[in-house]
Amino acid sequence: MTPLELLAPARNAGIGIAAIDSGADAVYIAGPFFGARKDAGNSVDDIARLCEYAHRFGARIFVTVNISVSEEELPELHRQMLLEQAAGVDAFIIRDERICGWDDITVPLHASTQCAIRTVEDARRFEALGCSRLVLERELPLETIKAIRKAVSCELEVFVHGALCVCYSGECSLSAYLDGRSADRGECIQACRSLYDLVDSDGRVLVRNKALLSLKDLNLHEKLSELADAGVCSFKIEGRLKSISYVRNITRWYSQALDDIAAGRPDDFRRASFGTVSGGFSPDPWKTFNRGYTELFLDGKRGQWSSMDAPTNLGTPVGTVSRIRHSRNGLEIVISPEKGGVVLNNGDGFSFIHKNSVVGFRGDVCEGLTITCKAVDGLREGTRLYRNIDAAFERELDRNIPKREIPVSLEAKVSGKWSIEITATSQDGRRVVSPFKADVETAENRARAADMFREQLSKRSGHYLFSLDRLEAGQLPLLSASILNSMRRLVADDLDSIPCNQLPLMNRTGSASRPGQGETASNPTPDGVREPLMRSKYCIRYELGMCPVHQGAADSGPLFLLNNGRRLALGFDCKACEMTVRAIR
Repeated sequence: MTPLELLAPARNAGIGIAAIDSGADAVYIAGPFFGARKDAGNSVDDIARLCEYAHRFGARIFVTVNISVSEEELPELHRQMLLEQAAGVDAFIIRDERICGWDDITVPLHASTQCAIRTVEDARRFEALGCSRLVLERELPLETIKAIRKAVSCELEVFVHGALCVCYSGECSLSAYLDGRSADRGECIQACRSLYDLVDSDGRVLVRNKALLSLKDLNLHEKLSELADAGVCSFKIEGRLKSISYVRNITRWYSQALDDIAAGRPDDFRRASFGTVSGGFSPDPWKTFNRGYTELFLDGKRGQWSSMDAPTNLGTPVGTVSRIRHSRNGLEIVISPEKGGVVLNNGDGFSFIHKNSVVGFRGDVCEGLTITCKAVDGLREGTRLYRNIDAAFERELDRNIPKREIPVSLEAKVSGKWSIEITATSQDGRRVVSPFKADVETAENRARAADMFREQLSKRSGHYLFSLDRLEAGQLPLLSASILNSMRRLVADDLDSIPCNQLPLMNRTGSASRPGQGETASNPTPDGVREPLMRSKYCIRYELGMCPVHQGAADSGPLFLLNNGRRLALGFDCKACEMTVRAIR
């Protein structure tokens, strides 16, 4: 039986706890440094607090150490990892191969997506280094994932949701070239979301002021079963800079889907941690940050992947602006709704496209189809309006939080004069026997006393959901509800004295000898053009209907991107079906 792990992101410990409560089997988070997100560092104490909470449910915490590290930084990295290991982390997500040679790092090592594992040979190399899990490249088709699964014994992890880098992971230097801030150091300026002109070799502008390198967000919600059958065990949500509402919403959505898979095929799959999640909001992936969704290259076919018109969260359409007037309360906007109508809320966020940019504003007061707000530049009658923040949904996410609890089966045995023995068996396999002594009278109405036992013992205590499944007794003591509640809480304390069981993670593989840095083969380049700043499965020519191979278009000749006076050369390797972006000297 294969455990299916939902791996959620966390900027901080509070968001990590929210992800666990929403159904995550594991959370990935950065420590103080070296985590590939400069603004998402966390203290070792916070890491320890998150580990303690996650381990209540047999869930796991993975710490990211996935940036390029200099020789001088290695001692500090090593020291930090030892502290985090002592704090209880379950694995490290690594990029630097030298970490594999540190024998005192004993928890599993997972090769990050920044390792750019996209071939069987790449997978075998990182398995030989000692990595027990491989985080695969996002652009891989399902057939390649299956081939890697057959070639290695490592666990396989794939991204299933969230923002997409346009390039192969870990191989982009565009940010560093344009602004001096390196993505390899966690300082990416997201140059792929910037606006560019597309020009030909004669300087003619073919496309003006579009986010030509921006991709939609990944969404493989409907492909989880296929990925599980292909041998993927960990399903990863991108977003270590995302808000708590985003993490709650998307984690809950995917957790419900994995629950359905496990319930439908109990002989094949189970969840990778324990506890059931109940209550709370109804998740909706369209009501949280997204640039539109794509399944990218999973089916091995090209599609429309770009979000060049809206490289940020445009939202869902609500209608067209039919009238605008100025009043002493501000700007009053009346909309003609989309088919089916729409309910607007005070505080909703709205957006529209103006001069190839997304413009956003807040609706201070929304009454019917009228929005009152502050002045908004560029808004005109006839403009199509979108909602990118649903205030009512955000409130629901904050107020109606799901609850995660571990089911516990109780058996109570009552003997005279009154020895009570309660045996508790938790979902994760812990078993405790809690004895009690009661000096009370005999209940005259046995049936009513038995009902009292079942009612008071079959309740919640802490993160446990108790169910009295067997009551073995002749006569019963006359116990009050408060006494039975106290007994239930003491049983919970006894369970807490034993750590929750965890399903085992695969540990080190291969020989794990200290590796060198290795060399990367370079492709010959034309005079005046440097090595690629990025290489990508995404192709601008295809997105614009200009592909000579798949769309029968005439060869456009050399193409270039222009941005603030900087000129970048596009290259097209049609045999590999890849695009490159290069700097020009």
